[in-house]
Amino acid sequence: MGFSFFFRDVDAMDMIIEHALPEIKNNRYISIWSAGCSEGQEPYTLAIKLRENVGPFTFRKIKIFATDVDNTTGEFGNTIHNAVYPKEMIKRVDSEILSKYFRPVGIGAEYKLVDEIKRAVEFQQHDLLSYREIRSSINVILCKNVLMHFNSNQRVGVIRMFHQALAPGGFLVLERTQEMPREVSYLFTRVTDRGQVFRKK
Repeated sequence: MGFSFFFRDVDAMDMIIEHALPEIKNNRYISIWSAGCSEGQEPYTLAIKLRENVGPFTFRKIKIFATDVDNTTGEFGNTIHNAVYPKEMIKRVDSEILSKYFRPVGIGAEYKLVDEIKRAVEFQQHDLLSYREIRSSINVILCKNVLMHFNSNQRVGVIRMFHQALAPGGFLVLERTQEMPREVSYLFTRVTDRGQVFRKK
């Protein structure tokens, strides 16, 4: 199982709330790609943060497409679909959020996300190094803790693919330590100096 937990490294998600959400919240549909999602803690955390910042009507317009290569056991897909996680993975969730969005399973060793959050996330298997986008006209792509595992040419290829997948003016959000490669920087406008947030030109 991938190493992750809820509300891990949320800086990039806060950048989505601050910079992307005001621009896309009035769209008829809102599509977000969480690329390299492991077992779903990241896209589900993002879903919770979005729900905390929009009302139920707007939240129903949001679909987060969570992808991971997971090409051996299918375990990630099953975990995301079931939305049930061991207690140690929610240790950073504060009590108010826990009571709103999680329900204990059995004796409380596991917790299940409420249906409203669960419905917002859809998993599919995908290899970023195929350089094929999962769909077109995506409003936001979030990619954290993935590109650092690729070589420089692979990173450039993946970011070109992200650019192709984004809607006009769509946002690409990377982890704080992942700089935009020079070879593809001309494809984007940097949105803020406080994080790696870029808008498609």
